[in-house]
Amino acid sequence: MADKVSKQPVKYFESQFDDEEVLYVFRRHPVVMRKGLIISMGSWLIGPVAILVLTYLMPNNPPSMTAYFLALFGSIFFGSLLIIPSWISWYFSVFILTSQRFVQITQKGMFHTSFADISLPHIQQVNYEIAGLQETLLGFGTIVMQTYIGELIIHDVPHPAKIQRKIVQILRDRGVTPVELAFRRGVPQQAN
Repeated sequence: MADKVSKQPVKYFESQFDDEEVLYVFRRHPVVMRKGLIISMGSWLIGPVAILVLTYLMPNNPPSMTAYFLALFGSIFFGSLLIIPSWISWYFSVFILTSQRFVQITQKGMFHTSFADISLPHIQQVNYEIAGLQETLLGFGTIVMQTYIGELIIHDVPHPAKIQRKIVQILRDRGVTPVELAFRRGVPQQAN
């Protein structure tokens, strides 16, 4: 007697429909964690600087090396805790292109999640912009989707030209033909 195994479609996100296929997933560039990273790295100095100040304030009885390493490891632990909210916001913010819609799931901090979706036929244009030295050197930019409702702006996207091209290709494969424009330094250029 053979057991029948029913194959349930794999769900990549909570509100995915049964007949919906995930075609492309991307995140923001890790540079969005820079504020949390700077604060975290700065906090690594708190313990060692405190020990250094104590060494100069009490030259006859300086803190031991054990106190220095405890302060250092305590600062590293504290700094690691400080970067967790930035990492959670980056990791759990995803953009998903399915066979039926474009889904944006954005995590803001630890306890705020927003969800937006746009039906593929409602997407009219997909553009990208790379503006400034930092974006050019680190390879990130902005994708702008023009829809019937308005603009959906996605900041800090890694390799925006490649992602824009992939989105447009998927839309064309699905019978949606958005206008493709590439913006470089404020001048629109028709993409081929």
